[in-house]
Amino acid sequence: MKLLIAGDIHGSAYYCRKLLEAYDREGADRLVLLGDILYHGPRNDLPKEYAPKEVLGLLNARKEEILCVRGNCDTEVDQMVLEFPILADYGFLYEQGRMIFLTHGHKFNEEHLPMLKKGDILLHGHTHVPVCREHESYVYMNPGSVSIPKEGSAHSCMIFENGVFLWKDLDGEAYREYIM
Repeated sequence: MKLLIAGDIHGSAYYCRKLLEAYDREGADRLVLLGDILYHGPRNDLPKEYAPKEVLGLLNARKEEILCVRGNCDTEVDQMVLEFPILADYGFLYEQGRMIFLTHGHKFNEEHLPMLKKGDILLHGHTHVPVCREHESYVYMNPGSVSIPKEGSAHSCMIFENGVFLWKDLDGEAYREYIM
């Protein structure tokens, strides 16, 4: 199964469309969203084409293909208009005997780890910075931000297929790889 993993859309219709174009171009089977779907939050500037109602329409049209965890900007009110579950604080994927712990990053992160076994992967958004950092007992990954990248990073997402994580900008250029 091929997954496209992304986080931090923050209500940008422009970058949501670019993300969905990347999803289609990649031929992914599922879109995994790591939270902060509709709103930009008080610490972020408004992203390009800030239009939460348009974003919810774009995503609801693909509700059967989306797996999502809750971000710190996501609320029960958002769940009332989004037609796919968004309120789980975390989720799990299993690949090659390793757990991939999916979360937004505001509750579970490198400073506050979930229960991980040696070799597991902590995968979250929240910081808007793409990362792949191997620790002694786990690997931390972040796909970066779709709409509000930080620290000079690209508007980006991640592809996961056959044990390989591939970071790409929204135009499809790969810039980092991790093989399980």
